[in-house]
Amino acid sequence: MSLFEKIDSDMKEALKAGEKDRLLLLRGLKSELKYARLDKGDDLTDEDCISVLASQAKKRRDSIEQYEKAGRDDLVKKEQAELDYITEYLPRQLDETELREIITKAVAESGAESPAQIGAVMKIVMPQVKGAADGKLVGKLAREILAN
Repeated sequence: MSLFEKIDSDMKEALKAGEKDRLLLLRGLKSELKYARLDKGDDLTDEDCISVLASQAKKRRDSIEQYEKAGRDDLVKKEQAELDYITEYLPRQLDETELREIITKAVAESGAESPAQIGAVMKIVMPQVKGAADGKLVGKLAREILAN
């Protein structure tokens, strides 16, 4: 079963179970996936679906950060619940130790020696961790490693 089909199936289950919040989120995700399919002009692969879902997860993380700054705990809770649902469909998230290892290898491969050369490192790292790590965290760790 493809990721798109799984989301469609879960949407039907949420409808039957009366899970309104989850249903609303899954409808939104399905809509985003359909737009991506139209943009691509072809059916989406699971990798394409993961890319769309990772983008949606990033939007939720950014919203959570903004709502926390504004002191809107009610909206933080809602966005966090949506983020939790989305991450169920994403690959297992890499922990900091695994990311540091990947970044260290990329630094050696790229020959980067200072934070100014972070672009070369990120070009190598991001395709490897697509959907499995937050880009902000990867950038932060890469800067730390390059600074040392």
